[in-house]
Amino acid sequence: MSFMLPSAPPSSRSVVGVADDLFAALRGESELLPRADSVVLVVIDGLGAISLRGHAGHARALTSGMAKKDVAQSVFPSTTAASLTSIVTGVWPGEHGLVGYRVLDPSRDVLVNQLSGWETDGIDPLTWQAAPTIFERAIRDGHASFAVGFAGYAHSGFTKATLRGAEFVAATTARARIEAAYELAQTHPGSLVYCYLPEVDKAGHKHGIASAEWVAALEDVDAAVSARVPPGVGVVVTSDHGMVDVAPNRQVVLEETHLEGIRHIGGEPRMLHAYLQPEADAAAVTARWRADLEGVADVVTRDEAVHAGLFGPTVTEAASSRIGDVLAIARGTWAVYDGTAADQRGRGMIGQHGALTPEERQVPVIRLGAFSR
Repeated sequence: MSFMLPSAPPSSRSVVGVADDLFAALRGESELLPRADSVVLVVIDGLGAISLRGHAGHARALTSGMAKKDVAQSVFPSTTAASLTSIVTGVWPGEHGLVGYRVLDPSRDVLVNQLSGWETDGIDPLTWQAAPTIFERAIRDGHASFAVGFAGYAHSGFTKATLRGAEFVAATTARARIEAAYELAQTHPGSLVYCYLPEVDKAGHKHGIASAEWVAALEDVDAAVSARVPPGVGVVVTSDHGMVDVAPNRQVVLEETHLEGIRHIGGEPRMLHAYLQPEADAAAVTARWRADLEGVADVVTRDEAVHAGLFGPTVTEAASSRIGDVLAIARGTWAVYDGTAADQRGRGMIGQHGALTPEERQVPVIRLGAFSR
């Protein structure tokens, strides 16, 4: 099979490079950003560039100074665990190893949840995600670093894996988090501050991006971002991924007859990892899935995905061992579910992400404060 990646301009930016841009701006050496006394990185989870522009009237603070070129490509899979980790480490999933939502721990032959299952699934955040974070790099170079988020995230395994080196500061509302981030940047010259806003993503999953609830969440975040930026502070607002709405008639359910030879189904409905039984005929399983999911998903092997550069230019041995033998990457607005799984709560999600569509992979990169044009 010849697998073609969705086309992107050769000069298109990646979220992988955002951290390096901010560091360079602190030194006055960035080609993209002017020098700043302190820098703030705001990540609005789940806000794609296409959906943001489509709702510009509800997000005037975010879009008023947004140029056509103020976009970047998220990584693959376009899911929070992989994308957020790439933003805060500056490396691709093939290097940091968070290659999906739920993936195989080959040492135990069990699936682990890389977003919320660190404690329950027994993952060591210091070894499972070994790439240095931007906060560790900041401390090493003499810059104070902070992460602003919900108090409940302060001691989570995912925080330990991705925000290492940052002093965690808790705030409840989106406005309070933005204001706390700006105050930290102002009172600690030379600092790097990260601010996480998950409200849009949560509303999208539950209600869809076509809903009034999603628009209300966007308006709330936009009002928060409109807070005055202190002099000398440069702000970059971006996202880890966008999303698409999946209607019930676009849900494809894999039953036992589709799963012959497969011992684990990981990933998520927009990007499944299938891990085969040791005795399974990989070529036969791949061919069967291509026939079963024709028009619904692109089905590729691990080797094809790695060769195509989906997980980045370098894939470590550890990362490769977590990638499925066969991948099903949803097209359009389809989603594919394991019908034999006991937990079917994911069937209720409307907004979803993980695949390669522009709606999922194109994210905004908006400049505020000292970075404004």
